Amino acid sequence: MLKQFADYLTFTLIGLQPGSHLGEALDFFIYDTIKIFLLLTTIIFVVAIIRSSFPPERTKRILSHNREYVGNVMAALLGIVTPFCSCSAVPLFIGFVESGVPLGVTFSFLISSPMVNEVALIMLWGMFGWKIALIYIGTGLLVAIVAGIVIGRLKMEKHVQDYVWEMQVGQQEIEELTFRDKLVYARDYTRDLLKKIWPYVVIGVGLGAFIHGYVPQDFLARWAGRDNPFAVPIAVALGVPLYSNAAGVIPIVSALTQKGMAIGTVLAFMMAVTALSLPEAIILSNVLKRRLLVTFFGIVAAAIVAVGYLFNIIL
Repeated sequence: MLKQFADYLTFTLIGLQPGSHLGEALDFFIYDTIKIFLLLTTIIFVVAIIRSSFPPERTKRILSHNREYVGNVMAALLGIVTPFCSCSAVPLFIGFVESGVPLGVTFSFLISSPMVNEVALIMLWGMFGWKIALIYIGTGLLVAIVAGIVIGRLKMEKHVQDYVWEMQVGQQEIEELTFRDKLVYARDYTRDLLKKIWPYVVIGVGLGAFIHGYVPQDFLARWAGRDNPFAVPIAVALGVPLYSNAAGVIPIVSALTQKGMAIGTVLAFMMAVTALSLPEAIILSNVLKRRLLVTFFGIVAAAIVAVGYLFNIIL
């Protein structure tokens, strides 16, 4: 019904020709914008009710009681329902270390939280289908768990800035919410998150619409298709300097895929943009010494490249 509505607006009401560059771009923009905002509003509200049971203080307490392996798995899963942005990376990192959460477990959470969240799940589901969405979530969690275990095994605690170990953030009381309180929280959280991300969604869908309507069908297939063995690491290298969230980058990767770019390559690009941004590296340099920061980026980048090649092989 949404597609029929977009077609009616574009080709009947506005009068653009089907198959024209502008017509196809505008049809893509109208259809995907409406579809994404409907999905976001519904599922963010549901996830917010679940999230209300896991405030940051409770997340720290849960992880502080779990060691290697189980702790890494728990941290990666909690990252789905307790997302953070780059600006909150430093206080979260300090709070986890101060609570006694092992370093590798802390990194599993830091990797999972920005890369695997409900916004990524919703938009991937809407644009690629449930199989791609679930594979992305599964491999994202795997990257977070494996990278956290590897960093934990390297015993790099001495490469955390010295002042972090000396800080005492203290414990805060956890507020228990009634179901009515959770509904109010979910309503307010959904409204606030949509206010925050709507420009990214509109800009991302707009860029995706331009690619859909104007980029030649075989252009990307020739340069970034399955036949180019270097396409995945190049996509990851290009994604690191960029800064966006899932809402902004997924409409673009959807359009790139429709133009022939291999699915593993575009999803590796998306993971690099959301999990390895340059601004996040600058912020994390306040709590990590250079060797640990480089190790963190190197391990996660290698894992994302491996996932990109895996997607290209199995899909």
